Amino acid sequence: MNNNRLILLILFLVGTIASAQPSETLHWREVFTDPQLSALIDTALAHNTDLRTASFRVEQADASLRMSRLSILPSLSVGGEGSFIKEKGSKAAFTFSLPVRLQWEVSLSGRYFAGNKAAESLLWSAEETERAARLQLVAAVASQYYTLLILDEELSITREGLENARRTVEVIEAMKEVGLQNEAAVAQARTAMLSTAASEKTLRQQIVAAESAMMLLLGERRDSISRSGYIPETLPMDYSAGIPLETLSRRPDVKAAEWALRASTAQTDVARSAFYPTLSITASFNLLDMLTEAVGSLVQPLFNLGRNKGNLRIAKAEQEASLAAFSQTLLVAGTELRDALSACRFSGERLSLREQEVEAATKACEASSALMQNGSATYLEVLSAQAAILESRLSRAADHLDLLQGQINLYKALGGN
Repeated sequence: MNNNRLILLILFLVGTIASAQPSETLHWREVFTDPQLSALIDTALAHNTDLRTASFRVEQADASLRMSRLSILPSLSVGGEGSFIKEKGSKAAFTFSLPVRLQWEVSLSGRYFAGNKAAESLLWSAEETERAARLQLVAAVASQYYTLLILDEELSITREGLENARRTVEVIEAMKEVGLQNEAAVAQARTAMLSTAASEKTLRQQIVAAESAMMLLLGERRDSISRSGYIPETLPMDYSAGIPLETLSRRPDVKAAEWALRASTAQTDVARSAFYPTLSITASFNLLDMLTEAVGSLVQPLFNLGRNKGNLRIAKAEQEASLAAFSQTLLVAGTELRDALSACRFSGERLSLREQEVEAATKACEASSALMQNGSATYLEVLSAQAAILESRLSRAADHLDLLQGQINLYKALGGN
């Protein structure tokens, strides 16, 4: 990454995140306090396939690090050797030896140190990747849970509206019988009822789909997803003072990309060390006749120069790719945090306006009903006011979900901090 690109990246992050005091780290149980949701998150953390795969990657990286650390130690071998010779006219001769060989290869260019550093960085990267998967899973379960709660609320509102629409059809049909309404009014009321009934079916389908998606996150099949029915107004998060820039450095995906970059840098050092000679020391000791022999040799690669150059080019290209991935991860982190803060702000303001809209629609419906009783308004005006209340309540529920989703995305964008 050139200096201009780095400066632009820092300016972008600084411009999108307000400075403030560092926030305290919260466990997910302090953010998602619903007991039913906590139980679902615990189940997902125990059985989710993606998270288990990430855990296995950590075990593999740990095993690779242990193997890399052992490679710097000398190799020790013990073996018995014997021979039997019988020539014509002579006695048989039998010899036996029990040699112990100690061989140690010393890299004069620090290849083993660079290899250990690369393996250790890969382990840390795998652990941060697992933490990122855990954070993603917690946020996904919470998001799906609150989606189900809002869908339940919307279904309840729609069913209430459907019942009102059915009564409306009955009333207008009765009014038509006495000549106070016509067929057009009946058809209009029936159309509104059928539209509401279709919306009710759509919501039921969405609930089934949302439950199926939750079961995939949980890693197990269930007859249904238990939920408390309580929808919090907001999550216990305070972001009014802004978010410090250094918070992004604690995101697990950013740290994983940073460790991956360090690993690729160390791998480049390993590839470069192949151009330097290696010192090999071999010591032999025969346990039977107490003979000791030590040999040292210095090996300089000659005929594999082209292969070493190719390996170095590959390592440098991988390092550049890791650098680009790290810068992209930083850019994505800043963008996600900016979008999450924006969503929290505007969805909160929109929800406040929607509350006022519902209140105004309720007053309008009450006024229409009073005017109809006095003969100053028609029943269709009352129906229109009732439909406006239904629409406003559904919109308020959708805005409430947007606010909760924005706060969940903010929790994820902050890396759980």
